[in-house]
Amino acid sequence: MKMEIQEQRENVLQKRTEVKFMIDHARECTPGRHAVGEELAKKFNTKRDLVIVDDLSSLYGVGKTKGYAKIYANMDDAKKYESEYLIKRNTTKPAETEE
Repeated sequence: MKMEIQEQRENVLQKRTEVKFMIDHARECTPGRHAVGEELAKKFNTKRDLVIVDDLSSLYGVGKTKGYAKIYANMDDAKKYESEYLIKRNTTKPAETEE
């Protein structure tokens, strides 16, 4: 998975960084929300829980996905501005599959 940041904007009023990105995942499966969040947390040197991946849209037949995420300074600001379901979706880890 190769991620390219296309646009980055500081939202001072809501104390967050808004990021638009493109992921190249040719010959791989589409990356999940948690994998993308981990990658963004590494790039922006922050905790995974402060990254809210809002949208992921795969481009048909190309092996690319474009997305939008918000990176907060602290969890209190995230809870203040984000919907409860979006915070839950981004902070809970995916269920482990049993073999």
